[in-house]
Amino acid sequence: MSHNLFILNDQVDKKAERERFFGATKVVSSLTFLSRLLGLLRDVVIVPLGSPLVADAFWTAFAIPNMFRRLFGEGALSAAFVPVFTESFERSGLDRARKVLANVAGLLALILMAIFVLGEVVLLLIWLSSPGTWSRTLLIQLTAVMLPFMITICLLALGSAALNCLGHFVYPPLAPILLNIMLIITALWLAPMLARSDEGQFFIIGVALVLTGVLQVAGIVWLLGKFRLLTMPRISPILPEVRRIARLMLPMVIPMSAMQIGTVASRFIAWGFTRTVEHPDFPLEPGVVRCIYAASRLYNFPLGILAISIATVVFPLFSRYAARGSEEDFRRALNRALRLGIFLGIPSGVGLIVLAKPVISLIFQRRNFTPFDTSRAAFILQMYCVGMVAYFCNHILLRAFFARKETRLPLILAVVLSGLNLVLIFFGIFTPLRAGVFGAALSFTSTVNTCILLYVLKRRIGTIGGRAILMSIVRTAI
Repeated sequence: MSHNLFILNDQVDKKAERERFFGATKVVSSLTFLSRLLGLLRDVVIVPLGSPLVADAFWTAFAIPNMFRRLFGEGALSAAFVPVFTESFERSGLDRARKVLANVAGLLALILMAIFVLGEVVLLLIWLSSPGTWSRTLLIQLTAVMLPFMITICLLALGSAALNCLGHFVYPPLAPILLNIMLIITALWLAPMLARSDEGQFFIIGVALVLTGVLQVAGIVWLLGKFRLLTMPRISPILPEVRRIARLMLPMVIPMSAMQIGTVASRFIAWGFTRTVEHPDFPLEPGVVRCIYAASRLYNFPLGILAISIATVVFPLFSRYAARGSEEDFRRALNRALRLGIFLGIPSGVGLIVLAKPVISLIFQRRNFTPFDTSRAAFILQMYCVGMVAYFCNHILLRAFFARKETRLPLILAVVLSGLNLVLIFFGIFTPLRAGVFGAALSFTSTVNTCILLYVLKRRIGTIGGRAILMSIVRTAI
């Protein structure tokens, strides 16, 4: 009788834990929704600014610090850090987890500073030796101004991941709210007041981006102290857990670097094949990078609110079940997360495909963003949204693999498909698709990625409730 009662209490505790984590999705989604709304308002203000070539230079330069954010802040490091940190907390307690965080933070800060200094030196040498056209010089200068943002955004992501592992999900989506508010104020008032030219205003926006990043890190440091996770960052000695994180990262760094470089390379393809006075026969019209950015922001809107919220919440849950060796609980959580992703992904994609042009016209069409830009951006958005369900599922499936510390296969697959994506883009811009190929190529490769990950994961853990997932697709479609 007591044994049965123990089993029943254990099942109740597991259910309560699972419901608490999935219930946090509502909090994260609400705060992220507010952040995304402010981000949309920020884009309403900033996207129409500047002539097409100046705007293209700004958005291309902005992609570079974002690359490091995805690689270190939300990519290889996060994927390796969350399972090991969660395991340390589960098995050794808060004090050991705090030491692991301090060691990782110290080493990450050192690596990021080295990359920053090296990057600035390389940009300076390029500018001095071969500045090229004025647009190329502008791109180099804007990149140099915004590069420090990679340091703060990566440290913010590390602190946020630690808080998420302990079940605290409030501040991470609040931090972008501060960033969006500051950029809106800068674009509306400070930049026009301090600079007359388009180039000058974009430089001021870049400086505001970096300074706000410093404020975001200050906020996460305060919060880590409040939850007793803060201690002085340490470079040595390197803890065994940190060595494990490094071993998990190493197979991921090269493939993820290639993948993120591929993402930035697609932006550079758009910038490099834009028609100019020097190259009047190039296939893409000026302003194409701005249009791609506008389209990507809109298809990422439901992803940021819904898909990322689901993935953020279930990642620590997946990690807990994987650390305990509880395959049945892992399968149930994965099935529920996938069904929730499909339930939200289908209407998100269909809605944006139908409303692409009026939505972009309403949000962006003003000042230097013309009706021609609206048509281009709407077509790119529609092509992106064909793969919306795949984007939702990919976020969840990647966390499932990472939680099981099976990182190599999904990342190698992502690198191969990233290379295929670049090939499709490079040749597609010379077809009638033109800029639409940026969305079409991503939709195709993401769908292939989802199918392969599902197949492999099913081979790893057995059935994942395919019938329930299929019925969810049918009900959602109806």
